[in-house]
Amino acid sequence: MPTEKKCVVVTGFGPFKGHTVNSSWVSVQELYKIGLGLDHIELIIFEIPVIYDYVKQIIPELWTKYNPVLMVHVGVSGVATEITLEQRAHNDGYTRDDVQGLFPLTQKCVDDCCENIIVSSIDMNLVCEAVNNNNLRVTSVVSQDPGRYLCDFTYFQSLHINKNCTAFIHVPPLDKYPAVELAKGLQAAIQAMLKQLGL
Repeated sequence: MPTEKKCVVVTGFGPFKGHTVNSSWVSVQELYKIGLGLDHIELIIFEIPVIYDYVKQIIPELWTKYNPVLMVHVGVSGVATEITLEQRAHNDGYTRDDVQGLFPLTQKCVDDCCENIIVSSIDMNLVCEAVNNNNLRVTSVVSQDPGRYLCDFTYFQSLHINKNCTAFIHVPPLDKYPAVELAKGLQAAIQAMLKQLGL
């Protein structure tokens, strides 16, 4: 009898100001084409619009529906020149308008959470080393600040649900690297995360 596959969910973001084509979603779609190279893992991808209220609703739904062994959110950073592995996320300071011109009234991600910062249990320094030892065209770095916008907001939502198997990766715009190269970097990073999780 075949064993049931473990599920990995990878999300990217839709367009927003300055990014009419969001490299995060384009590179996640490319990742889906090349796969994770692991037969025991099922890859699910999902596009998230740059809307705070939608994120608050959809992130818990994705966790409930798929029960993933790993949840990886991917976003674009206009200043990034490498794949940027985010180690932690913030609960407060959300004052930038989303694509609907809105931001949370409380300026918080999870109102009843007493933690202002949640750190992923995944060691991003180890993931970074693994990516950079893979002889890819794209290299990676570790960051401690996902930027107090929808990326940070989404990451905190997931970390609040399960910090043991949640990650966030910022990718550069497509004028820095082709989507397929970013996808290879994502693939290497996710493989390293799964290895760290014993999967």
